Amino acid sequence: MAKADVGLASVLLLSCLLLLPSVRGFYLPGVAPRDFHKDDELQVKVNKLSSTKTQLPYDYYFLDYCKPSKIMNSAENLGEVLRGDRIENSIYVFKMRRDESCKVVCRTKLSTEAAKNFKEKIDDEYHVNITFGLVIVMLTATDRILDNLPVAVPRQRRDGSQALSYEHGFRVGYKSKDDKYYISNHLSFKVMYHKDPESEDARIVGFEVIPSSVKHEYSDWDEKNPKVTTCSADIKITPGSNTPQEVAADTYVVFSYDVTFQPSEIKWASRWDTYLLMNDDQIHWFSIINSLMIVLFLSGMVAMIMLRTLYRDIANYNQLETQEEAQEETGWKLVHGDVFRPPINSGLLCVYVGTGVQFFGMTLVTMIFALLGFLSPSNRGGLMSAMVLLWVFMGLFAGYSSARLCKMFKGSEWKRITLKTAFIFPGIVFAIFFVLNALIWEEKSSGAIPFGTMFALVLLWFGISVPLVFVGSYIGYKRPALEDPVKTNKIPRQIPEQAWYMQPAFSVLIGGILPFGAVFIELFFILTSIWLNQFYYIFGFLFIVFIILIITCAEITIVLCYFQLCSEDYHWWWRAYLTAGSSALYLFAYSTFYFFTKLEITKVVSGILYFGYMLIVSYAFFVLTGTIGFYACFWFVRKIYSSVKID
Repeated sequence: MAKADVGLASVLLLSCLLLLPSVRGFYLPGVAPRDFHKDDELQVKVNKLSSTKTQLPYDYYFLDYCKPSKIMNSAENLGEVLRGDRIENSIYVFKMRRDESCKVVCRTKLSTEAAKNFKEKIDDEYHVNITFGLVIVMLTATDRILDNLPVAVPRQRRDGSQALSYEHGFRVGYKSKDDKYYISNHLSFKVMYHKDPESEDARIVGFEVIPSSVKHEYSDWDEKNPKVTTCSADIKITPGSNTPQEVAADTYVVFSYDVTFQPSEIKWASRWDTYLLMNDDQIHWFSIINSLMIVLFLSGMVAMIMLRTLYRDIANYNQLETQEEAQEETGWKLVHGDVFRPPINSGLLCVYVGTGVQFFGMTLVTMIFALLGFLSPSNRGGLMSAMVLLWVFMGLFAGYSSARLCKMFKGSEWKRITLKTAFIFPGIVFAIFFVLNALIWEEKSSGAIPFGTMFALVLLWFGISVPLVFVGSYIGYKRPALEDPVKTNKIPRQIPEQAWYMQPAFSVLIGGILPFGAVFIELFFILTSIWLNQFYYIFGFLFIVFIILIITCAEITIVLCYFQLCSEDYHWWWRAYLTAGSSALYLFAYSTFYFFTKLEITKVVSGILYFGYMLIVSYAFFVLTGTIGFYACFWFVRKIYSSVKID
């Protein structure tokens, strides 16, 4: 069996290495392709202002930018609202494949409040996020995004190579060495398109912008036909080519743009590759492969030790012929009459195991959909929406699991346990989320969840999730209870004094190291995508890491449970859960390290938001890993005690 396990590990490692080239960038574009004819009207959609220093998004029109006559919000899904996205129309309108030079869109006078807002956003390094869309004029004027392509600013890569990297969104402005603020009021757009060789149709495959600060000059201002002397069809504006526009109260700022269309060999299905290009891709590949090899090697070693030792024990126990020999024997067989004794707070254990099953189901199905490309970054808000809805529907399995465990413990209050399963974890998370949302509301950020969305979340919870938990619990409790392999004694056996290294606190803390070690490298990239506004799309790697996490949680829990039983300590139920679940402590500790070493957050509110959200993540990780460890140990204990002869 040990050789078979090592062989399986080798096959898994080889398979993963062969799959690595394919798991890096497989995704579906997220929207249907759209062919554009020449002179079709294209419109730029504005999204939000975002900053990695504050983590507080703001509506684009929070700043005194030029506004269209009527601001219209595009349809948003639940995920977009939860992420703080607000897609709105703007004054930037193009004609397909028709270049324009120095088009003036408006002039605005900055009030004292407006100038102050611009300066604050420049200090906090806010970026403007805009999206490329298409306006279709029909009998009823409608406006909808079809291409869903975000703007990017080309930058030189840090490794010095000729290939460009891309920054999401452009900066509101910049601050000079003499403490003066300048606004990015001229945008040079470049739209790349892929032309159909057999027709005049074309598809948008790229959208870039280079911002500039220009103090436009003009003689007389005409609102209907504004003209400036600082740029024209013959004068191209580039960063630093003109006197910059300073941000000051009671000054006029003229906003302008130019657009060029450029043919490209990039096909429509590959247009997101530009945005998903990572600066640290080589480091990412090396780290994942290194982590995979180390964890699989350790798992193989643990499996060999466990299988050899365990089978020797079973063989020795089954060879004992006399009662005297059995009484002289020590080890895990001696606690057979107590090993299935229900633990203290067994009802709470049922609740957390059921919640863990719910979270495991949500994670697994989300990963599969993401792996198949249905939740790519181009499908805006899709990942968040899928996770919320899957969590709601997985309540059925949560109720079923908690009821089955409750009946095995011979518990009768299954309705109370069902209520706790439906409310404890979601209630704690919702309470933290509500407090954080109140802080965001206080900052007047667009990241605050509107009351209507909050009501919709509560409705999903009470209207769908809770009933499904009760349905699953009813089904689970009606099924016959699991029979224990051995009988439980009426009088509990006294547990001998344990060595220091077998104390619960030490054992639990040691057990969380290996599961955390399986994921901490990938955790760095996940935290970077969340808090540094990067796209995360390598779900193939993430799925491999998830499989490794399951294996390591199961194996480390089984090993420590075996040592615990050998020391004649039969209180394994909660310790099995906490052993794997303690990896959440290391996750939270690593997120604290990441906060102080990688982020530049200075505001107190932003720090509270970071640690509040990471507390929720760590809590969810505790429930997930704890449940994996519990079920692995539960299977292991039932297996070994059903394999020996008990008189």
